[in-house]
Amino acid sequence: QVQLVESGGGLVQAGGSLRLSCAASGRTFSSYAMGWFRQAPGKEREFVSAIPRSAGSTDYADSVKGRFTISRDNAKNTVYLQMNSLKPEDTAVYYCAAGLTPSGLRVGVTNYWGQGTQVTVSS
Repeated sequence: QVQLVESGGGLVQAGGSLRLSCAASGRTFSSYAMGWFRQAPGKEREFVSAIPRSAGSTDYADSVKGRFTISRDNAKNTVYLQMNSLKPEDTAVYYCAAGLTPSGLRVGVTNYWGQGTQVTVSS
């Protein structure tokens, strides 16, 4: 069992930055690929980014490529999402998730979800 707890959300002006963190419980964090998703009001949850078990090649949705960076620290059981050049359309609840592979995460194949953290970008 893995429990995921996100933090770092908040209110920021367009063009600003935020860094989200997702802390995982348990000793199996490094066994999972990790990902970030988001859900805006009235919209379906969508893939944002994913990273494999031991870092390396990362994956991003086209809408965030070049602005967001995912990373992980297996010693701290934590995955991060650095978000730069934020836009109002980035406003959403952001969720982290654990899965077996980044490609699986991209299509929503997940094992565990966090509870989410709100990100609001004002224009």
